[in-house]
Amino acid sequence: MKDLAVLVLRVCLGVVFLAHGAQLLFGCCGGPGVAGFAQSLSGLGFKPALFWAAIAASTSFFGGLCVLIGFGTRIASAFIAIFMLVAMVSVHLSKGFFLQSGGFEYNFVLICLCIALMILGGGKFSITKKM
Repeated sequence: MKDLAVLVLRVCLGVVFLAHGAQLLFGCCGGPGVAGFAQSLSGLGFKPALFWAAIAASTSFFGGLCVLIGFGTRIASAFIAIFMLVAMVSVHLSKGFFLQSGGFEYNFVLICLCIALMILGGGKFSITKKM
């Protein structure tokens, strides 16, 4: 049952970040793409904004893909957690906890999922267990 639970965690986190990363990296589904994301980061004081936008978008997309298929689950989860921690501190923390006020509630949940996967690994249903 533990491996099934890990699979559920991986699919949940992987799909969220794969989709979010596609918005940030490629502009899919109404997302800003890297250039639009860079403008947002520039407004937050990140320099050089395009570099950090590409790093963050790639982390989200490829980290989500790795978590989803179970390839390097622990390291991918760590990178995603760092991405979410930066977003939480730089954007959401000053707005309080709750999501409806722009707070860090959602970031907190995603970071907790990442921590769980860093502890548990990819489980027996991961691609690395099939190799």
